[in-house]
Amino acid sequence: MDKLMDNPWFLRITALLLAVLLFFTVQSEMESTKNVESTDITDVIQEIPVEVYYDDDNLIVTGVPQTVDMKISGPRAILMRTKALQDFTVFVDLRDTTIGEHIVRIQTENVSDKLQVELDTTNITVNIEERISMEFDVEPEINERLLKENFVIKNMTTDPNRIRVTGPKSVIENIEFVKATVSAEQGLNESFSQKVNIRVLDRNLGKLENVIIEPEHVKVTLEIEEYSKEVPIKVRQKGSPKEGVTINDLTPNITKVRLFGSRSVIDDLEAIFIDVDVSALDTSETVPIKVPVPKGVSRLSEKEVKVKVDVTSAPKVDTEKEESAQVKPIENVEVDQEVTSREFAFMNVEVRGLNDTDTYTFTQPESGQLTLTIQGEDVLINRLSATDFHVFVDASNVETGENQLHVTVEGPENVTWTVSIPSVNLEIQRA
Repeated sequence: MDKLMDNPWFLRITALLLAVLLFFTVQSEMESTKNVESTDITDVIQEIPVEVYYDDDNLIVTGVPQTVDMKISGPRAILMRTKALQDFTVFVDLRDTTIGEHIVRIQTENVSDKLQVELDTTNITVNIEERISMEFDVEPEINERLLKENFVIKNMTTDPNRIRVTGPKSVIENIEFVKATVSAEQGLNESFSQKVNIRVLDRNLGKLENVIIEPEHVKVTLEIEEYSKEVPIKVRQKGSPKEGVTINDLTPNITKVRLFGSRSVIDDLEAIFIDVDVSALDTSETVPIKVPVPKGVSRLSEKEVKVKVDVTSAPKVDTEKEESAQVKPIENVEVDQEVTSREFAFMNVEVRGLNDTDTYTFTQPESGQLTLTIQGEDVLINRLSATDFHVFVDASNVETGENQLHVTVEGPENVTWTVSIPSVNLEIQRA
């Protein structure tokens, strides 16, 4: 064996065999690698953006999908490189296409010609329209069921209140509403502001797409306050004036007041009544009166009303002159005594027959006053004054609410009279 190993020809032959074996081994591996690289495979590249070439300054294109999926087949190495780099383009060229509806083909470029390409969408229908812009008023809105009970929206504004919408002519001309809808939690009871997105809607309240809105959102400000209603102030006379005193007019410095509170209560109130006690008045003056707060009303816009009282007082008469001026009894007056007439304006109509807890308001005339015209012999007429007559209505048998009552006058004998208003309307409130 040692002799064989020392033989140079043995070593030469062994080296040759090893070289041949190594050659075939390397060649086999190279062939295997070559076969792997040359093997065709298939893959899908998803959501590839589609570019559109057209005159975007004057035209709007609709109908082009934003993305497509592309199926590619070919040699593994080329396919894998293409998928990794994605240096190709998927596009629609509409630069030479006229306005209107067209069927066009989605194309690709910069894809290796050794790859087979198949798009999930090839032919599409596009619509090319004129691009226009218009301005619209923004209409803010909110679901009023989100408001706390007895609270209402006093005012709602947007900033800005107009926006510009750009898009296809057919879409822009179909815009009916531009809404800014406020979202909030239940129980709103105070004012607030919110940044709100704009929605463009058609007449059926369907949202319109493919438009550009500038700006896309606005600031909506809501003024929320407690439910309220404005009602008139009605002044009514309480008590009877002193002898010789005539109440000409009662004028409040404000004619209306706003009530806040329960909707069901406030809606039933038609007026706020202010009572002025005239029994202690003998000169014209301004009287401050606290405004009563009805039950169920939380607050009033005014706490006090100043009522201007216009009073006329009869002049004092010298007693001696009065006695010397006394005329003979009517029965002793000459038959040919001249008959004359006299007017007493601003006569207060007294209301009789009510309980102490009942209240009333004159609705016609609102002042509760009328003019009394008396007629009689001149001597007798001239010695009479307004205090010699009592003008009243009987409300003892009337129902609660508004009633028309006949005016009755009590006065001296041998005198006739007429009143400017034969009946008055009275609003009765019973406790």
